[in-house]
Amino acid sequence: MSRKIILYIAASLDGYIAEADGSIDFLTDDTSSEVEAFDSYTQLLERIDTVVLGRTTYDQLVNELSPDQYPYEDKISYIITHRPKAGTDQLIFTEEQPEQLIQRLKQEEGKDIWIVGGSQIIAPLIANNLIDEYVITTIPIILGKGIPLFSETDTAIKLKIVDSQIEHGLITSFYQA
Repeated sequence: MSRKIILYIAASLDGYIAEADGSIDFLTDDTSSEVEAFDSYTQLLERIDTVVLGRTTYDQLVNELSPDQYPYEDKISYIITHRPKAGTDQLIFTEEQPEQLIQRLKQEEGKDIWIVGGSQIIAPLIANNLIDEYVITTIPIILGKGIPLFSETDTAIKLKIVDSQIEHGLITSFYQA
């Protein structure tokens, strides 16, 4: 059985994962700061041993959201970047294309894999239908513009909704490919 690829992410009501300038301040407002208390988030962390994210998302994480301690230090992290740097056994900076990395990781032994973000990582995975589960938390804000969660694709991908939850004033929807 191959590892499942899970996109677990938050977006504004109008579908943006960041503001036009790349800021993610809307994710850390009063209501959304409690996302880590979500049962779904805790369950996700138990299911995975690997996280995949882009360099911009990684930089936001270590500089803005969790500057004192990398929150996934007990997982293997792959940071996809055009500016690789030395890492560790647990923190791997790579220039590998997202779809190639995911196809390779799916064949390796381990738990499921979390796609953290951002949009440049997500788009090729969707285009190649490599995401098995979509877990999307909707933040009740309309940004009007920003970095979209989903880019245009040539092919529609039909999903099946399997659950939805309301916690801390946020809606989390669970889909399977």
